Amino acid sequence: MADPSDHAASLAADVEDLLQATGLLLRRLRAESNPGELTWSQFAALARLGKLGPATTADLARAETVKPQSMGATLAALEQAGFIERRAHPTDGRQVLFALTEGGDAAWQDGRRLRRAWLGQALNQLDPAERDAVAGAAAVIRRLATS
Repeated sequence: MADPSDHAASLAADVEDLLQATGLLLRRLRAESNPGELTWSQFAALARLGKLGPATTADLARAETVKPQSMGATLAALEQAGFIERRAHPTDGRQVLFALTEGGDAAWQDGRRLRRAWLGQALNQLDPAERDAVAGAAAVIRRLATS
């Protein structure tokens, strides 16, 4: 019978390996896909607006699981840079929607293109068995992230 302490040690090692590997991959993706040197939170807000369309500060904060004050600071920087603009809310005059400008949409699209190009080149360097392993791991990681 397996020793429970061996299982706990193995699980702890797996946790550490996964954290390090995903952290390295995220940092590399950020470095490869950052037109204009946006912060990760700024790029994430652009991506949300690009995917979902105009949104309030509160909606974006919830979607990114940050405090509204933090999202407000991110949006202020993006607005000052000309990447987003304010729009009137169609049903609630007390609220403001933020939407991408042409420059914001271009920055978001450039980041997506650069990230996909780098990752495609990196995956292309793997052998078929490694690519299959990455594809299988992606499904499991997605399940972990949504659990």
